[in-house]
Amino acid sequence: METILFAAFALCSILAALLTITAPAPIASALYLVVTMLCLAGLYVLLAAPFVAAIQVIVYAGAVIVLILFVIMLLNLKPIEERIPAAWRIAGIVIAALILMITFLSIMSVSSLLPTATTLPETFGKVNEISGLLFSKYLYAFEVVSVLLLLAVVGAVSLIRKPDAGGTDAN
Repeated sequence: METILFAAFALCSILAALLTITAPAPIASALYLVVTMLCLAGLYVLLAAPFVAAIQVIVYAGAVIVLILFVIMLLNLKPIEERIPAAWRIAGIVIAALILMITFLSIMSVSSLLPTATTLPETFGKVNEISGLLFSKYLYAFEVVSVLLLLAVVGAVSLIRKPDAGGTDAN
């Protein structure tokens, strides 16, 4: 049963990721990204890391997607006009799916060459373990990402800001 769930989540995440980068409308891309993040959360649950799965849903599928949608709405993006015929797009998706399937099957056929799975430590995916690493070893990276997200919002707002009628700022 676990293998079937893994295959379903993996296939769904791959398809949703492909749709994320091929969707002509930015809102549709953001929604496909939500599906991708939810599938990845399902994979984390299968890995016995429920806290990481919850953070995946709360932070990425929740907050980051809201931020992306906020920026898309601020920029008032129009759908991109497609220049590639639908038949070529479908052919590209089919070829990419075949390449992924062949790669997957070739890896699984030589599974004896792959390293054996090790048992996970008892603290894997637990809040204490993750918070200890996040606020000690990866503290600066955590802060840099938060500042980067803030700068992205400020940049998006400054890009759409219209100049005053007099040509000077009111400040």
